[in-house]
Amino acid sequence: MRRSHISILVLAVTALLSLAEKPAAAQVVGIKTNLLYDATATINAGIEVGIAPRWTIDLSGNLNLWTWDNNMKWKHWMVQPELRFWLCQRFGGHFFALHALAGQFNFGNIRFFGHAIPQRIKFLETDYSKLSTLRHEGWAFGGGLGYGYALPIGKHWNLEFELGLGAIYSISNSFECDICNRPKDVNIRNLRPAVTKAEIGIVYLF
Repeated sequence: MRRSHISILVLAVTALLSLAEKPAAAQVVGIKTNLLYDATATINAGIEVGIAPRWTIDLSGNLNLWTWDNNMKWKHWMVQPELRFWLCQRFGGHFFALHALAGQFNFGNIRFFGHAIPQRIKFLETDYSKLSTLRHEGWAFGGGLGYGYALPIGKHWNLEFELGLGAIYSISNSFECDICNRPKDVNIRNLRPAVTKAEIGIVYLF
């Protein structure tokens, strides 16, 4: 990640902490990781702070820099802020969320256990088989609404689940995977419905 991206993330985390409820002794902060991203070797971390008895603000970031065998890649970075409303009390039980996202991606030649994604595998108007036949490089911005549940599993630990749906706007170029420096299409612009957040997370509260 570039230094400018790191600086923006540090400033955002500092701003979130400054919004936390006072007094400091009553302040609750959660540090988390998303196990779904961990499963794809994507470095990720999040921080969540309480701003009212049933409101919290969450900020997470992802980074994947790896190129695998046969030039398979799922490279990206993403930042995702989120506002949560808890139905009972913060950091426990059901919640609804409003989130946004922004990031840069470089996906291509995706394989599962050595096999390409079958043709015409579509979800929410997206043809995912193209991730096996083309490389896509560009930017993405979006937002959506989410529902989740936080399950306490220890004095300082939660297991967290969330699913968000919304829309993503992307600007990208596509490349033939066998000739990765020769663009097939340029300046492709898409606005599509999408899963904007999926989380099975481990949270440490303090």
